[in-house]
Amino acid sequence: MEQVLEGGVAVMTLFVGLFFYRFWHNTRDRLFLYFTWAFWIEGANRGTLALLSQASEDEPVFYLFRLLSYVLIILAIWQKNRVPK
Repeated sequence: MEQVLEGGVAVMTLFVGLFFYRFWHNTRDRLFLYFTWAFWIEGANRGTLALLSQASEDEPVFYLFRLLSYVLIILAIWQKNRVPK
C-alpha cells in the first residue's frame, strides 16, 4: 500500500512539473523552467522510491536529489527577485 501512495505522489509531482512547463512554454520565464526541472527531479526521486521495494527515504542518494530540487527552487526565486543592473 505504501508503494501505491509513493507512486501516486510521484505521478502528481510529475503532473505539477507539466503544469509549470506549460507556463514556461507560454511566457519563456526562467522561473517556470526551474520549477519544472525541480518537480520532475522530485517526481523521479519519488518514482524510484516507489519502484524499489528495498529503498528507504533515509538513504543519502535520495536526499541529494531532493536537495538538488530545492536548490533549483531557491535559485529560481533568487533570480526572479534580484535587481536588474
